[in-house]
Amino acid sequence: MIANETMVAAPAPLTDFRRDVYCVLGLPFDALTLEQARDQLLADARAGRRNFFSTPNLNFLVTSLGDTAFRDSVLRSDLSFADGMPIIWMARALDIPLRHRVAGSTVFERLREQRGQALKVYFFGGPDGVAQRAGDVLNAEGGALRCVGAHAPGFGSIEDMSTPALMAQINATKPDFVLVALGAKRGQAWIERNLEALEAPLISHLGAVINFVAGTIVQAPSRVSGLGLEWLWRIKEEPALWRRYWKDGLALLGLLVKRVLPGALAARRARATRARQPAPSVDLRTENGQRRLTLGGAWHAGDLAPLRLALTAATATPADIVLDLSAVSALDSAAVALLMLLYGHQSKIGRAYQPVGAGKALRRALTLHCAEYLLTPLPTA
Repeated sequence: MIANETMVAAPAPLTDFRRDVYCVLGLPFDALTLEQARDQLLADARAGRRNFFSTPNLNFLVTSLGDTAFRDSVLRSDLSFADGMPIIWMARALDIPLRHRVAGSTVFERLREQRGQALKVYFFGGPDGVAQRAGDVLNAEGGALRCVGAHAPGFGSIEDMSTPALMAQINATKPDFVLVALGAKRGQAWIERNLEALEAPLISHLGAVINFVAGTIVQAPSRVSGLGLEWLWRIKEEPALWRRYWKDGLALLGLLVKRVLPGALAARRARATRARQPAPSVDLRTENGQRRLTLGGAWHAGDLAPLRLALTAATATPADIVLDLSAVSALDSAAVALLMLLYGHQSKIGRAYQPVGAGKALRRALTLHCAEYLLTPLPTA
C-alpha cells in the first residue's frame, strides 16, 4: 500500500527503478544483451537523455569491495553492464539470470558498425597522441561515429582536469558521447565530478577502447573473449597488466570460497522453501517531512512490481528516506539490486538514507551478496 503520498510529475526521474537489474557480489548489473544495450544508448542519444553507463569487470568488482567512492559511482550510474565472463559465471552459480557479457569495447563496436544513427564522439584521456590518432581512424572510416574532439590531459589531478574552460571546450564540440580513458578509478571519479557540467547525453569510462580504435593495442578475438581468456590476450598485448590480473585472480578465489559457494547453497535452500515464505508487502508514508518505506515478507524477481512503484514514488521529489526492513524474511538478488539503486539515488542527491530493523537472517543474506553496506545510513549532505 502507498499511503499519504502525493505523486509529483517529473520530466525525467534521476533513477529508473524499472531496470531489470541484479546484484552480483555488491554491484548492480543490468540484464541486457549487446543489441539491447546498443539500442538503449542510441535511443538516449537521439532523445538527448543523459546516460552515464558503467561497465564493471572483475577488476571493478574487486576494487569496489574496498573503495566506497568507486563502488558508489557504479550504484549512481544509469546503466551497469557485465563486462567480464567471471561475472557471468558467478551469476550462473548464484542462480542469477544474467546471461550476456556486455563488454564496453563491444558496445562501442556495435555503435560503430550501425548505420542508422550518426553519433559525435569526444575522446578524453589515453596516452599522449593516441586519442587524436583514434579520432583520425574513426573519421577516415566515414561511418556512423565521427570524432569531434580529443584531449589527453596527462597525469594531473582530477581538479586540474575539471576546469570550466576544459568543460566548455568539450561542450563546444557538441558531442553525443564523451568517452573517457583515465584508468577506472580516476575515470569514474572524473565523470562524477563533471557530470552536471558536461552536456553530452552519453558518458562512460571505456579505458582500452581508445587504444583499440587507434590500433596501439589489438583487441582480443571474440572466441578468446567468449572463453573468458581475454586476460591472457591483454597480458600478451600489455605485459605490465599481469600484476593486476594476478591480484584480481587471488581475490576471485577468495570470493568463490567465502561468497559464491555459500551464496549458491543459500539460493538452493531459498528455492526449496519459497512456497512457504510470506507474501511481500510494501507501505510508503510521509512522516514529519521524510518518507518511510516499510517492506515485509519475501521479495523475489517475479514479485517486484509493487516495490518498483513504491521506490519511484518515494524518490519522485528529494526527501530523506527511512527504510524499515524489520518484517522482511528474504531478499533475492533482484530485490537487493533495487535497494542498491535506492542507496545510489539518495547518495546522488545528498539526502538521508536510514535503514532500520534488519534481523540476523537478512544481515547474513546481505553479507553473502557483499551488500551489507545497504544497512549503513547515509546522512543528508
